[in-house]
Amino acid sequence: MNRLTRQFFDKAPSGLFSSRDVSVLLPGGDNSRHALIKRTIAHGEIINIRRGLYCLAPEYRKKPINTYSIAQQVYGYPSYISLESALSYHNWIPEAVYACTSVSLKDSKDFKTPLGLFTYKRVPQNIFYAGVERFIDESGNIFLMASPFKALTDYVYVYKRNWEGLEPVVKSLRVEPQELEGLSAECLRLLSDNYRSRRIQTFIKGLQRDLSL
Repeated sequence: MNRLTRQFFDKAPSGLFSSRDVSVLLPGGDNSRHALIKRTIAHGEIINIRRGLYCLAPEYRKKPINTYSIAQQVYGYPSYISLESALSYHNWIPEAVYACTSVSLKDSKDFKTPLGLFTYKRVPQNIFYAGVERFIDESGNIFLMASPFKALTDYVYVYKRNWEGLEPVVKSLRVEPQELEGLSAECLRLLSDNYRSRRIQTFIKGLQRDLSL
C-alpha cells in the first residue's frame, strides 16, 4: 500500500476523495501529486472515477462505497437522486435500474465511469430541494433522495409524458396503486406549486381527480 492509499485508507472510511483532498493531505507541487496519483492508479490501488474524483479500490476500503453518495460528487452540487433510481430505492418499481439517475440544475449530462453510469437531468423548479430527503447509510455515506412522489413528477417532466392521472403510472411504471394511498392533497399542492411545467400540472390535476383529493 503506497503513501497515497495509506493516507485515504486512514482518512476516508468509504475511500472516496478528490484532488483537492490530495492537495490538503500531501503538501508539495502539483506535478509531484499528479505523478503520485498516476502511479497509484497504475498499481490498481485507486480508481479514477472522473477527472479530479477518485476512490480506493475495493480491497483498500474500510467500508463499502455507496453509489448514491458518489452521484452527489460526480457532477457536483446541486443535485439529488430521482427518477428511476429514486422509484427503485423506494421499492415503487420492480425493474432493476442500471444507471444512477439524478436531477440537477445544470445542463443534462451523462458520465460513464468504472463504477457505472451516472446520468443527470435538468429539471427547473422554484425550490430545488422541496420533497428531497437526506439519508445516511449504515456506513455513514450521505446522499440526497427525492420522495417517490417528487421522483414521479420529475419523471413526467424529463421524459415528456402526457399523463393525465393514475392509470399510466400503474400501466407504464407498474407502480402498485396502494403506494399512492399516502399521497395527500397538501403534498400535491406543494408539488404543483414547485413546477411550472404544463405536463406536471396536468398530471397532478389528474391524480387529484383519480385519488379524490
